[in-house]
Amino acid sequence: MTQGERMTTPASSTIAVFGATGSQGGAVVRALQERGKFRVRALTRNPDKAAGLADEVVAADFDDPETLAAGLEGAYGVFANTNSFAGPDADEFAQGTAAVRAAKKAGVEHYIWSTLPNVDEISDHEFTVAHFTNKARVNAIVEEAGFDSFTFVEPPFYYQNLVSPMYPRDPGRDGVPTWTQPMRADARGMHIGDINEFGDLVAGAFENREDVGSGQYLSLAGDLVSWDDLVATLRSQGHNLAYAQATDDPWGLRDMFAYFEQYTYMGPDADEKIARARAVSTKPFTDFATWAELNMPTPA
Repeated sequence: MTQGERMTTPASSTIAVFGATGSQGGAVVRALQERGKFRVRALTRNPDKAAGLADEVVAADFDDPETLAAGLEGAYGVFANTNSFAGPDADEFAQGTAAVRAAKKAGVEHYIWSTLPNVDEISDHEFTVAHFTNKARVNAIVEEAGFDSFTFVEPPFYYQNLVSPMYPRDPGRDGVPTWTQPMRADARGMHIGDINEFGDLVAGAFENREDVGSGQYLSLAGDLVSWDDLVATLRSQGHNLAYAQATDDPWGLRDMFAYFEQYTYMGPDADEKIARARAVSTKPFTDFATWAELNMPTPA
């Protein structure tokens, strides 16, 4: 049987997708619809802006339990993720917990949670990366809920971040556009990938729950790179870019990049999680050089 072709649930089953208008949720909606093996229910706070996005578009807000109940009613599966940068009042642990409890009450059979490594635990509290650890704290809530099947998926550092908002605009030395971040140039610690392929991974997980539905972790990564690697690849394609390690930390990213240097983005068990993801994804993951050639054309 070919990759991603096994099916353990009826084709009429409904998958409810949180954050359906965002990068992750949108990718999941598109992949599920392309596969055509599930009915897709897009959950969003603003359904009027998402008409026609999926088979159904339903209002759902993590902070309003009544909308969660309505959005999840009758769903076989759920893909859930929270927005780490939704604002200062956003509480990812509370939102993630609310989604789990609503899904369990609705009788959801397969719950897929978008998470990230627990930096506090991995680094023994040496580094603080809240948007990683806050998601990881929800993992235990998922495990304890008693779903028939549950799976953890981990998105990478998006290739798309390198185009916007992180395209190098610092003029650097000799006017060459330069990335400046508080990370060693040669530290190969960033797992990166095309976030549009996250949907292919999630679709594969729903289709192969007998293999990954008992709490397995699946990590999307098209490449493991250093900043030097990124610059070398783009220069080989005709870009004139550079990287310089920052001496200051205006965006508060030093702990995150220090964690990447020491443990890599996906953490010490990265290879196992990535291999498992590649085995179930409905499409192969794209390496950075291939993606950049298609999506980062050389400036005129």
